[in-house]
Amino acid sequence: MKELIERIVHAMVDNPEQVQIDVIVGDDTTIYEVTAAKKDLGKVIGKRGNHANAIRTILTAASATAQKGRAILEIVD
Repeated sequence: MKELIERIVHAMVDNPEQVQIDVIVGDDTTIYEVTAAKKDLGKVIGKRGNHANAIRTILTAASATAQKGRAILEIVD
């Protein structure tokens, strides 16, 4: 899942080397915290959160297919 998020976010930003994804694993939930350069946060979030919601939808579908439990995407500024 982390690699999937990395590919998507790297394609969106101008500085992919500054993208960092931290994974926090819980009992039934995995949280993916995405950190990017200040200039790139708007690109990751998108207008009205459309990009972030799209990434969350893809992540939810992929985790359901892989039967890995619930996956949450958080964008850290």
